[in-house]
Amino acid sequence: MTSLPSIAELRTKTQPPGLLERRSGEHWAGRLYMRRISPYATRVLAAWGLAPNQVTGLMIVAGIAAGFAVLLPGLPGALLAAVLVQLYLLLDCSDGELARWTGKTSVTGKYLDRVGHYLCEAALLVGLGFRAAELEANGYAVLGLAAALGAVLIKSETDLVDIARVQSGLPAVTEDAAEPRSPRLASLRRVALVLKFYRIILAIELSLIIVLAAVVDALTDSLVATQVLTVTVAVVAAVQVVLHLVSVLVSRRLG
Repeated sequence: MTSLPSIAELRTKTQPPGLLERRSGEHWAGRLYMRRISPYATRVLAAWGLAPNQVTGLMIVAGIAAGFAVLLPGLPGALLAAVLVQLYLLLDCSDGELARWTGKTSVTGKYLDRVGHYLCEAALLVGLGFRAAELEANGYAVLGLAAALGAVLIKSETDLVDIARVQSGLPAVTEDAAEPRSPRLASLRRVALVLKFYRIILAIELSLIIVLAAVVDALTDSLVATQVLTVTVAVVAAVQVVLHLVSVLVSRRLG
């Protein structure tokens, strides 16, 4: 058995300078705590002989499982979903670190990573809708499905920028290009970034809010908090689909 790398060696090679400063590519939870933990998980995964794409597969399983876990009634289901989302985030950090350590970065890995993000966020929103609907096919279930569709569309709007640029022979988009051309719209975008209301439909934030809603539901012996949250995420998703599309069109991302 080959000797395993030290945590210091892993950090040096798998967390290059600038990684934690990627505001558009690194989640706040990664910067705050998960990147401090992930090298330990990466070391274990390397010891098990797992390939980076296999770890990505485990990430996808954890994300989808969170969507099913939230269907479990009461606080236990919400807590299990939150734990699974944290595992999803941990594996999301570790698959890239393992790829950089082993030199097995690939287009397939990047593709699977994107698919995982789509599936996890959609699964959690669908699960939330059916949780609010008490597993019945009523209006709350429809709102959960609508919110999931909105989350997928928002990610598609981002990814389609790269597709449009590649098909037009343009280089990859830079973070600076996201700034709107109009100073007034740029100011509004900065306000939106400060408020971060759109984060409510992202899996990590949403899983924690679901736990809070479950606590309120337990105290009130109802599902009112979960149902209010379901309506809220559907509205936010619908608004964000439009705002994100407009932000792409008025920025320099398309050239």
